Amino acid sequence: MKTPTEATESDGTPPSKDVPEAIKAIPVRHWGRYVSAVVVLALLALLVRAFATAEGLRWGSVGDFFFDDQILEGVKNTLVVSVLAMLMGLVLGVILAVMRMSKNPVTSSVAWGYIWVFRGTPVYVQLLLWFNLALIFPILDIMPIYKDEMTDVMTPFMAALLGLGLNEAAYMAEICRAGIQSVDEGQTEASQALGMTQAQNMRRVVLPQAMRVIVPPTGNEFINLLKTSSLCSVVMYEELLRKGQNIGNTSSAVVELLMVATVWYLVITSVFSVGQYYLERRFARGSSRQLPDTPWQRARKNLFTFGRGTGSGAQGAGGIGA
Repeated sequence: MKTPTEATESDGTPPSKDVPEAIKAIPVRHWGRYVSAVVVLALLALLVRAFATAEGLRWGSVGDFFFDDQILEGVKNTLVVSVLAMLMGLVLGVILAVMRMSKNPVTSSVAWGYIWVFRGTPVYVQLLLWFNLALIFPILDIMPIYKDEMTDVMTPFMAALLGLGLNEAAYMAEICRAGIQSVDEGQTEASQALGMTQAQNMRRVVLPQAMRVIVPPTGNEFINLLKTSSLCSVVMYEELLRKGQNIGNTSSAVVELLMVATVWYLVITSVFSVGQYYLERRFARGSSRQLPDTPWQRARKNLFTFGRGTGSGAQGAGGIGA
């Protein structure tokens, strides 16, 4: 008579044994999440109800003026001055960052002084200074090149562009300097060993790698610049806020036009925030093994996860089930 072990070896079938049942892990209920969600939704409902039932707020005027020609022109002017100011700030910021990191004490000191002045004074004051520059210099006289009255040169658009662009350059200089310094010095030494000049090293080796650090704060600066452009109304530049104020003063719908401007600012910043996200995602390809999920992927993944356990017990259950 064969033993169970001998029968298994001869038949090629594993010996019978009791298989434990799969563990069914039940996620822990987080009642605090439900309570907090109800409280937040109740507060939001009260806020919406307060604005919806406000007697002095005519919501119909918001819809009537939202696509008004003057408002759309203000949106265009806001985008134009913001994009041009950001380009100016980006170009000057790179130059100032390189100057500040230079071993030449003159260029380094000049760059430091520029950053100190423009970061240390409010944008509002800078805009007023540029707009009233004709009080100090009535004539702009660049001897062999150009000569004209300052009032003709320093238009509201030029004052807004210089006020925003030169101020932005000071912040971009620090952002670019931080990005350049984030690149390991061994990269520079290797490029010099290959015979590259300092300019070639900066353009081909350092800056492409520094962009991963430069892009996120640059996107934030541009979003902030879009909102800061509303200060240009003080120099008579016809941007979104000033257009809204002009229409509101003539139509007696002051708050309604402020609502229109608010919604437009939200739309503009939201569009550029999406662009910033995908730009950061592109430059993160060389540093991350796995790119983060897009907003749509995160929304789809988290759509049915509200209320589920996220602690170690839930993770363990997922591992067991897998």
